[in-house]
Amino acid sequence: MSDDGYVHDPEAFDDDRPRSEYDEARARAADQEFDWRGWVLVGIIVVAFLVVPGTILALPHAGGLLAAVGLTWRDTFLVLPLAPAVALGVAAIWATARA
Repeated sequence: MSDDGYVHDPEAFDDDRPRSEYDEARARAADQEFDWRGWVLVGIIVVAFLVVPGTILALPHAGGLLAAVGLTWRDTFLVLPLAPAVALGVAAIWATARA
């Protein structure tokens, strides 16, 4: 078999400078860590996926509380999932749009 074709030489690519815009972006992203913004996002995810569905399951037992607040069953079933969904969307944009 002949070696007339391409043979990869890793030593030829051993420089530390980025070779494309993607490499520069990846190098900048490696410096970012999971900080308090990430934990806020995790908290909202927990509320949206665990607390609100649990609250919806407990609604039949909280009929008097809903009437005291002035919400009907329909309003409650619309607002409970909608509020954390909006909060999750806003928090996701806020957490990723760092300067």
